[in-house]
Amino acid sequence: MTPHKLYEQILSKRSFLCVGLDPDLRRLPPDVVRHPDPIFEFNRRIIEATAPYAVAFKPNLAFYEAQGAAGWESLRKTLEVIPPEMFTIADAKRGDIGNTSRLYARTFFETYDFDAVTVAPYMGKDSVGPFLEFPDKWVFLLGLTSNPGAQDFQHYGPGEEPLYLRVIRTAQSWA
Repeated sequence: MTPHKLYEQILSKRSFLCVGLDPDLRRLPPDVVRHPDPIFEFNRRIIEATAPYAVAFKPNLAFYEAQGAAGWESLRKTLEVIPPEMFTIADAKRGDIGNTSRLYARTFFETYDFDAVTVAPYMGKDSVGPFLEFPDKWVFLLGLTSNPGAQDFQHYGPGEEPLYLRVIRTAQSWA
């Protein structure tokens, strides 16, 4: 998806809403759990209820990967019911050596046709580069995260520049 198309969605819906699709099987309603594919059924209902207001959907891939092949199938079916004009983000948080990153990028951008993917840049430019090779695809780098453990490294020591600022500044030169 181009920036212009996403901008048109934002303007037409007057919304920035990105809906996370994080189907935790332990927390789904009983009627959904009884469905033959509870992950897909949960997502289908969420998508149906929020599509008029949302501009993007963001499946957190850990919830699908934990279910093995069935989870990947649920993800595939979920992507099929997301309206085609919607922006899709693979919340994958990947970061690995170049060759492995290249395979991750192919998986998310070619096999599953996501518009964007989240990537952990802490292994450096060569771990992010393969994701940047796909035209019209987006890469969201994790610079500063909201989890409590972010304080352990991302904010670095007193008197020092926070690591997250260095990551963001360095990554700006990679595009």
